[in-house]
Amino acid sequence: MRSTRSRFTHLLASAALVLTISAAAAGCTTTQSAQMTGALPIASADRSESDWRHEVALYSQQYRADPKNVDVALHYAQALRATGQRAQAAAVLERAALENPHQKAVLGAYGRALAESGDYNQALQVLERAHSPDQPDWHILSAQGAVLDQMGRHTDAQRYYLTALKMVPDEPSVLSNLGLSYALSKDLPNAEATLRRAATHTPVDPRVRQNLALVIGLQGRFAEAETIARADLPPEQAAANVAYLRQVLARRNDAPNSARTARTASHSG
Repeated sequence: MRSTRSRFTHLLASAALVLTISAAAAGCTTTQSAQMTGALPIASADRSESDWRHEVALYSQQYRADPKNVDVALHYAQALRATGQRAQAAAVLERAALENPHQKAVLGAYGRALAESGDYNQALQVLERAHSPDQPDWHILSAQGAVLDQMGRHTDAQRYYLTALKMVPDEPSVLSNLGLSYALSKDLPNAEATLRRAATHTPVDPRVRQNLALVIGLQGRFAEAETIARADLPPEQAAANVAYLRQVLARRNDAPNSARTARTASHSG
C-alpha cells in the first residue's frame, strides 16, 4: 500500500516539475509512469523527437567550434534536455554559467537543468541568482516553486507560484503548477478549482487538461475524469488511466479497514 501511494505522489511531483522547468522540451520522451497517468504529453506540440535530435547534431558541431557562444550553448542544452540527455545539458550550462556568472538567461537554464537532474538544493541556489528582488522573473519564480514541490515543501512552493501570479494573473503554466502543488498537499478542491482556471485558456495545453482529469479522478469522479482525459488521449489510454486511479483509491480506502481488522483480531486474541 505504501509503495503504491508513494509512487502516485511521485507521479504528481514529476508532472509538476515537467510543466514548469522543462516546458520547452516537455513530451519528447515519455516514461511508463507518465503514460499511466496521462499527466505528461506524449508528443511535443511543435517539434518531434527527430527534430530535436537533428538540433542536437547541429548545435553539437557549433558548440565544439565555439563553446563560449552563449546562444549556441543555450540552444544545445535545450536540445539535449529535449532528448533526455540531462546530465550533458547540465554540464554544458555549468560551463556557460561559470563563464557568464551574471547572465540571467544562462543561470535560469542552468537552474532548470540542475532541477531536472535531481540536484534540488543547488538548483535553488542558482535560480535565486537568476533574478533579483527589484526585477523578479515569473518564469524563475515558478521554476523555484516546482523545485520546492519536488523537495516536499509544498507550502513554500505555493508562495512562489502565488507571487508569480501577481505578475501574470492568468498564466496557465503557473496555475497548473499551483494546482498540482495543492494536489500534492492533499487540498483537492483547491487543486481542481485552480486547474479548471488554467484550462479556460485557449488553446488548452493538453498537460493542463490531463492534470485536471487526474485531480478529478483522485476525488472519485471517474466518469468525469475519463471524459476530460479523452479530449487528448485515445479512449483506451484514458480508460486505462481511470482504471489505475480506481486501483490506487481502492487500495487507499482498504488500508484503514485492514488496520481496523488487524486491531480487532489482536484484541480478541
